[in-house]
Amino acid sequence: MQVMRGWATRYAPWVGLVSILGTAQDALAGDYEGSPQVAGFVGEMTRDYGFAGEQLMGVFREAERKQSILDAISKPAERVKQWNEYRPMFITDARIARGVDFWRQHEAVLARAEQEYGVPAQVIVSIIGVETFFGRNTGNFRVIDALSTLGFDYPPRAEFFRKELREFLLLAREEQVDPLTLKGSYAGAMGLPQFMPSSFRAYAVDFDGDGHINIWTNPDDAIGSVASYFKRHGWVAGEPVVSRADARGEQVDEGLTTGIEPTKTVGELRALGWSSHDALRDDMPVTAFRLEGDNGPEYWMGLTNFYAITRYNRSVMYAMAVHQLSEQLVQARGVK
Repeated sequence: MQVMRGWATRYAPWVGLVSILGTAQDALAGDYEGSPQVAGFVGEMTRDYGFAGEQLMGVFREAERKQSILDAISKPAERVKQWNEYRPMFITDARIARGVDFWRQHEAVLARAEQEYGVPAQVIVSIIGVETFFGRNTGNFRVIDALSTLGFDYPPRAEFFRKELREFLLLAREEQVDPLTLKGSYAGAMGLPQFMPSSFRAYAVDFDGDGHINIWTNPDDAIGSVASYFKRHGWVAGEPVVSRADARGEQVDEGLTTGIEPTKTVGELRALGWSSHDALRDDMPVTAFRLEGDNGPEYWMGLTNFYAITRYNRSVMYAMAVHQLSEQLVQARGVK
């Protein structure tokens, strides 16, 4: 991540207010020249957060509207994959081998993160593996282009992406980095763990103590930030993630959870014909779900830590992929 020295010389400092009335449309050029939306956004940033208006105009002069981003976010959703199709996308020999290497390379940092936050090393490694294949696929779009394109040219979710754009500019100021240099996904997710800017500002940590948070090229900060995220979203140290279940009878489907939240209890499921393979208290809240496995339907009870994983990505299959990859990593380390 390029430190902000070039930023300080290219633009005015991140302080002070500069009136943009009557000058915004003239100052803007390129893809966002004359945009009333951008002018209004710059006005909000100067008024509410103390940015220099001329400086932000300099940023947006260089921001580019990317049709490929609009195409990517607008294309029809693919057919929803079943678990027996989804799982092989993430749990592969190559990903497991690379994960074992990553774990060994950063073993001391992972152990410290586990001790400090209570999140197992294998779960942290698995998240980074699922998200970016351990840094191989972190995204090639400039974050400023992604968030500007979606914030100003994608009406269905413009409000969300303008909020993320605001958070991105704030984090660039806080970390003293040039916002024109940072890259991520087409949606603006960044670095090894693919944090959105709002998640970065809320949960990312300077885990190596160098005074900057760098989740792009600093695995220490990425590891600590993932652990911080899970701790803040309710991860309970030493607790299990899921329990396999058997389900029999006419009322089985009544136990399936609608959505992600753990709205059922083990006792309620038991009354509907569910029985867990592990000893669970009747009052434990769980997310009850069914997956289509290679050998037919699989029934599962997701516990508190499972719900914590779904806070990273609101998908039962995503959380299962992270969990099962973490289990494979433990096994692989044990035999090598």
